[in-house]
Amino acid sequence: MTKHLTQEVAAYATQALLYEVALTPKPGLVDRANNGSHHDMDFYTFLDSIVALSPYFQQYVDLGYLHEGSLDDLFDSCRFIGIQAEKDMLKATKGINTHKGANFSFGVILTAIGYYIKNHPRLPFDTIDVEAIFVIVQKMTENLIQNDFARLNLKEQLSYGEKLYLDKGLTGIRGEAANGYPAIQRLMMPFLRKHRNRSEAVDIIYLRALVLLMSKIEDGNILHRGGYEQWLQVKAEMADLHDADLETEDFIQALEEYDHQLIKRHLSPGGAADLISLGIFFSLLEGLFN
Repeated sequence: MTKHLTQEVAAYATQALLYEVALTPKPGLVDRANNGSHHDMDFYTFLDSIVALSPYFQQYVDLGYLHEGSLDDLFDSCRFIGIQAEKDMLKATKGINTHKGANFSFGVILTAIGYYIKNHPRLPFDTIDVEAIFVIVQKMTENLIQNDFARLNLKEQLSYGEKLYLDKGLTGIRGEAANGYPAIQRLMMPFLRKHRNRSEAVDIIYLRALVLLMSKIEDGNILHRGGYEQWLQVKAEMADLHDADLETEDFIQALEEYDHQLIKRHLSPGGAADLISLGIFFSLLEGLFN
């Protein structure tokens, strides 16, 4: 029973990433229609990447399930697996970063789920299960920002994320993890639960959730490509689209038009893409659209 359960959780992670890349149209992102604002990757690059990462999802769940020590140590072990997973991803994509952020987030969350289901072996999850898992994630990553961003002023070469932290205090995906993924807990999951019985195809509901995320979150990919002002502009534009709550046909047309805009502006909301895949994952774990 338990082995089947851990396999089911890992399979949902693969399924969520496949659903995310297949969602179409996604403004500025790789989907079935086009490559978005990317010239170095396409739909099949993402499929190759997911195939490379998929075996590690089971490793993450098993790691958490078998762990007996501190949650700090569990996070360190999770990161060790994540490094090898990233190497295999980059090998499969010929050096193209398709899922670095997703690998980090799925690694932490799958490990936390494995740790949790040791004492709560059940699916589907309910809201209490999901909240408990994110508490574990918070405890695993409580020292993440302090450890990763310590002594940045002494480093000669900074990543863009490190520069944003020093200049604007923005913490990116590390901040999401350390705070228990509020974008998932407080934005995506309440939205998806509310719309589970909406008379609309599930992929449209996921696209509406993507728009909601783009209107709210700190997206490191947009910040990196376009800077602070462009990020604020995208948030405002997506807030308008979300608030409009258009009928399905008009909504899809608006997304297609905005896709062309972001391609012209060379902007890609990759941070939102990673988070939408996590939201899809938890919707599968909760059986929202079965």
